[in-house]
Amino acid sequence: MDEQSIVHRQPVGADETLAAMKALVTCPTASIGSSPQHSAGAAVDAFPELIDGNVYFCGFASEASYGAASYLIVRPEGNVLVDSPRFARPLAKHIAELGGIRMLLLTHRDDVADHDTWSAAFHAGRIMHQRDIGRHGWCIERVLSGDEPAPLAPDLLVIPTPGHTQGHMVLLYQNRYLFSGDHLRWSASDRTLHASREVCWFSWPEQIRSMERLLQYRFEWVLPGHGRRANASAEEMNEHLRNCIRVMKRDEAHHL
Repeated sequence: MDEQSIVHRQPVGADETLAAMKALVTCPTASIGSSPQHSAGAAVDAFPELIDGNVYFCGFASEASYGAASYLIVRPEGNVLVDSPRFARPLAKHIAELGGIRMLLLTHRDDVADHDTWSAAFHAGRIMHQRDIGRHGWCIERVLSGDEPAPLAPDLLVIPTPGHTQGHMVLLYQNRYLFSGDHLRWSASDRTLHASREVCWFSWPEQIRSMERLLQYRFEWVLPGHGRRANASAEEMNEHLRNCIRVMKRDEAHHL
């Protein structure tokens, strides 16, 4: 199922046990346990976990961000943390060993978790859209506005994608990696890209328009805040995106 994670069988062997322990460490609500007890040391040391190239999954999801995934981009020009994991000293130590954090991009208001602690620990400037800051009173170092794409560096492009929330944004890195927040994810059951009307808090028609604007960009990875990651050729991703838009429009027509 896309919306839930379950333990469907017990791990066998060292590799599966480590994978299960990494899930235990990542779980935001401590809902996974082990009997007999296993040391979590190796699982803690596994994060940040390399996904591809110089992109890492941080683990240590926070209940405050509904268990959202966060990612670290390691760059010579300065590392970028995309959305916030819960603050854990072992994770902070490993991130420091990889060069720390220069920028903390917050895709939207739901997945900010311990952003203030991470920002203070690494003197990292936070980036967020003004429409999602609202009345929260967060002190954000760089506030974006409007709907035009905003380049942070030659390899980093922030694209406003209102829909899920009014100030939602995605990050495109190297024209390969799309950090999609809650805008877009992979559906294991449908085997294609998917957006969820059920968790669209601002505007479904606006989210459709935001999705259409993404058609002009090339990417091979979709790295969401919730749900499964996806990797395919840029051409295949574009076709999956077109299919997602067709489904979204059909859903909108059904609700009119």
